[in-house]
Parts: sequence; C-alpha cells; structure tokens
Amino acid sequence: MITMKTKGELRAKLAGLVVFSGLVIGNVSAQNPIIRNQFSADPSARIFNGKVYVFPSHDIPTPSEKPGRKDWFCMEDYHVFSSENLTDWTDHGVIVSQESVPWVDSASYSMWAPDCIERNGKYYFYFPANTRVVDANGRKGFGIGVAVAENPEGPYLPQSTPIEGVHGIDPNVFIDKDGQAYLYWSMGRIFVAKLKENMLELDSEPMAIANLPEKGLKEGPYLFERSGIYYLTFPHVENTIERLEYATAGNPMGPFTMKGVIMDESPMNCWTVHHSVVNFQGQWYLFYHQNEYSPQFDKNRSICMDSLSFNPDGSICEVIPTRRGVGLTPASSQIQPDRYSAKSEGASIAFLDTANTFAGWKTVLLSEGDWVQYNAVDFGDGKLKALQLRVQSQNKTMLKICLYNPNGKELIRRQIPAESGWQLIDVSGLPVLAGVHNLVICLVGENPVEIDWIQFRP
Repeated sequence: MITMKTKGELRAKLAGLVVFSGLVIGNVSAQNPIIRNQFSADPSARIFNGKVYVFPSHDIPTPSEKPGRKDWFCMEDYHVFSSENLTDWTDHGVIVSQESVPWVDSASYSMWAPDCIERNGKYYFYFPANTRVVDANGRKGFGIGVAVAENPEGPYLPQSTPIEGVHGIDPNVFIDKDGQAYLYWSMGRIFVAKLKENMLELDSEPMAIANLPEKGLKEGPYLFERSGIYYLTFPHVENTIERLEYATAGNPMGPFTMKGVIMDESPMNCWTVHHSVVNFQGQWYLFYHQNEYSPQFDKNRSICMDSLSFNPDGSICEVIPTRRGVGLTPASSQIQPDRYSAKSEGASIAFLDTANTFAGWKTVLLSEGDWVQYNAVDFGDGKLKALQLRVQSQNKTMLKICLYNPNGKELIRRQIPAESGWQLIDVSGLPVLAGVHNLVICLVGENPVEIDWIQFRP
C-alpha cells in the first residue's frame, strides 16, 4: 500500500497525470492515447520554460477534393499542446498550415513529422512538406522549412523558402552542450548536418549516417544525450512494420553503433511509429503514436506516452506500450477501466460507438471471475465515501471492486440490475481510503456486464 507519506515521492516519480482540460479538449484521465479529440501523430515533445510542449503532426480524413489521398496520409496543419505537470493540457490551436507557407504546395496535404527547439529566446519550428517546385522527373519533392516565434505557443512566422541543401522529411534538431546545433532528417537514409547560429542555414555538408541497418526503411530520427552518450533513435522496418531502434555514439555526428530495440512492432499493427524522448522532472518518457482510434486504417493515428528507463550500462530498457499510460488518476475523476493496467484473459474492450471512436471504449466482462485492473488511483485524504458506476447488463449480475488483486480487500460488492441500456449505479458507505491504490473490478455474477466508467465521490 502507498501511504500519504510516500504519495509525494510517487507523484514526482510518475510526473503527474495525463489529463486534458479546458474548453477545447475537456476532462480526461491519464490514459493512452493522450490526445483524444482529434487524430495526431509524430509527437515531438520538448521542455520549454518548465512546461512540456508536444508538437505533433495532424492526421485528418481525406477531403473530397483530394481523392488520391484516400488510402494515404493526409495532413494539412500543425497544433501544439502544452502542460506544466502532464496533468492539465492546453491545445494552442493551429500554428502552421499548408496555406500559410509560401514555398509549400498548398494542395499536397504533406505536412509530416515536425520538431521545435529554442535558441536565444526564439523558437524554431521545423517541418517537411512538398514544395511547389517540380523536379526533373516531374515530381514535387520534400523540403524542410522553419517557422520562428517569440513564444512556443506562437504565433509562428514561416520563412519564405525551405532550408537550402536539405531534401527530405522528419526533421529533428539537437543543440549540444557547446552550443553547436545539428539537423537530422531522413530520405531513404538518415542524414545529419551542422546548423549555423541563425538556425536557418546549414553550416556543413549533409552526411549520411553510417553503420545503421541497410535493409528496410529507416526514418524519423530523434537524437538526445544522457550522461555523455548520444542516442540516435529511429523507426526501422526490420520485418513488416516499423519498430523503434537506437544507436549510440560519443559525438552527435557519430560514428554510431547499433544497440537494439526501444519499442517492438505495434500490437495494433500500425505500420508507422514515430517518437521523441524527454526527461521531465527526473523521469524519462517516450512519446509515440499508435492507431487505436482507427484500428482499420493506420493512417489515422493517435499520440501515446509511456515511461522509459535505462540499465546501469546506459542501454535502454525496452518499452511495452500500454493503455494505462503514466501518472496518477484522481479517484474523483471518471476512471475508465478500459485503459487497464492488467486484465484477465476473458476481459475485453470495445468501442462505445463504432461510428464515433472518439467517444472512447467500454470494458466487457463475460464470465464469472473475469477482471480488469487499473493502477495508481489517488484517493487523497480519505474523504471519498461513495461511488458511482456507469454499467449495463441484459441480465442481473454482480460486481466487486478490490484492492491490488481479484482476491484483495473488497471495497464494494454490488448487484447490477438487468437493464436494456446504460444505467448509473450509486454505492454509499465505502470504507475510508486514503493515498494511492490499485483497483481491480471483478465479475462475481453469472451474467456478462459492460462498464463505461467508475467515479468515487464524497
């Protein structure tokens, strides 16, 4: 059991709770995906002024005037999201669109993975897109442009031309301890070049990074440094879809040595994965995307995040993607057990509304003994003594909620009446519970039940 005495330490370790709040996003508990009102992908997470900023790309349904994009990526603009604590997130809206950049083909819908970095009080947002210029083969190639702002939220002013000498996608910028800036990008291979102080021009010739896998697509480079080791991380198709791999070096330009896998192929079979790695308040995090809101079409993706850790020798421990995500969930919020930490074999999840996947999911417990576990629920100082459940069952059945395991201390055991639709069940007289606990919801009746959410109340 986690007591109130140690709760602060746990909160610091978990670095808060991923919740969107406000007029744009609404209130959502700390769960994956973390952006839950629109598709998003390719998250570049940065720490500016004590806040976490996430600069993703933005997948959209194919517009009717662009039928050729029906089965491909369709991306017209960029948003930025920020949080001071990984709990309360703000969507600052569109910061750059294909219509606002002079050199971009405004009908290409090709605004792919971006990045952003601060230098000398200004914020430089790097993004790829198809250019207006047609090459000798009659194709519009990719350029990488820069938009500059005085604040990370914008407004951003795009430069009139892309960076000269750079042709490719997936820009990533790294500034070393000596102040030298580097630009990484991909186009068949992964490239690197130094940037001038103005962050708008190359200061060296592009160099293809050696010693990376020759077989299979490589893209989406992201470089970070930890304890003098430079980690070059990137998606790579080793088999049939991308997984995250990494190489290390003692210098930002290499030579690099391949080390291993950060995250294996997506269990949701998303063909792409694109990512970033940040340290926030002493904890490392991996931001990435999957296609859980669009399981039948992996070109509509959604951002997720999970904790990342290192072995004593500096190697990265493989990250297993979770639905639960990171952080503490207040017991007074709507806890959605479909974002589980663990479950029995018979438990499953399904969309509440297949026509509107952003409505979220439900948990389905079919047989007696089925259970689902949701970890790290914060009960605060013990003032929550009632519970409400949103459930449905065609036939009368029974649920119980325990601590830590299906046979743990029971908080409630409640009969669920037969009802054709969703119903709210109120339970009062709960035992006093303070601090942080793991909850397990178990089916102890003979008939199936579906659960939308549970919520503890005073």
